[in-house]
Amino acid sequence: MKLNGLNHLTLAVADLDRSWDFYHGLLGAQAHARWAGGAYLSLGGLWLCLSLDTPEPGRGYTHYAFDVAAADFSAWTARLRDAGVGVGVWKDNRSEGDSFYFLDPDGHRLELHVGSMQSRLAACRAQPYPDMVFFDQEAC
Repeated sequence: MKLNGLNHLTLAVADLDRSWDFYHGLLGAQAHARWAGGAYLSLGGLWLCLSLDTPEPGRGYTHYAFDVAAADFSAWTARLRDAGVGVGVWKDNRSEGDSFYFLDPDGHRLELHVGSMQSRLAACRAQPYPDMVFFDQEAC
């Protein structure tokens, strides 16, 4: 018995119109449904639910990363900065793959990331983090 992966991501949002404009208008999430208390969108294979509620984003490293092609990374970061999103940058990238860390209108920590777990593991095998241990694929 095992889990099959991430099913969906639900974000509590204070203003549905503002979040709709951000996720659908700015980030280009595909719209599927919207109602008085929320919306269903998708980004690639990610089912994204916006739920009208009181946002309480955490303060740790918890964040949500969206995959972006290397060829599109600069255009995406420029688009976000032009929209004023760069003001909310919450972290500088220090790991493999281009990353742009930003906040949504409710303070949820988001990231645009170029790369995959495979490319990150390859970089880590070349320069491991302190006390890093690797497991072969069969052990997972």
